[in-house]
Amino acid sequence: MRLRDLLDESVVKVDLKGLEKEECFEEMIDLLVRAGRLSDRAGALEAVRQREAQGTTGIGQGVAIPHGKHPSVPALTAALGVSKSGIAFDSIDGAKVHLVFLLLARNDDPGPHVRALAEIARLIQTPGLYRKMAGARSAKEVLDLLDAEE
Repeated sequence: MRLRDLLDESVVKVDLKGLEKEECFEEMIDLLVRAGRLSDRAGALEAVRQREAQGTTGIGQGVAIPHGKHPSVPALTAALGVSKSGIAFDSIDGAKVHLVFLLLARNDDPGPHVRALAEIARLIQTPGLYRKMAGARSAKEVLDLLDAEE
């Protein structure tokens, strides 16, 4: 699976405004709603909140992967956000988050969701990629970095 296939400029934001994870969830879900990829904003937001209540999705080293499953999601969808100032995310290492990969999937189709999580985990292990993505100045630049790596 290529993460890049799930993303375009309409769902990548390089200047997230939220400073807390709840603000981040809303901002990223709004990206998906505006892009026409979600119809049930409240349901998707609740799915992400429920998953987060089970344990933080701030995986450390400046990265978070909030995710959830909801019946209103027609197919695996993703958004990517970059925060210049960092987001208080209760990450496992206590560090602020600068890269946020949001994933939403259907309840009855876990395969693509799991493959996308694995691809994100692989990508963030690539030397230098986090630094380049966190310093990106545009959605196009972020997408070009993903294209080059995948």
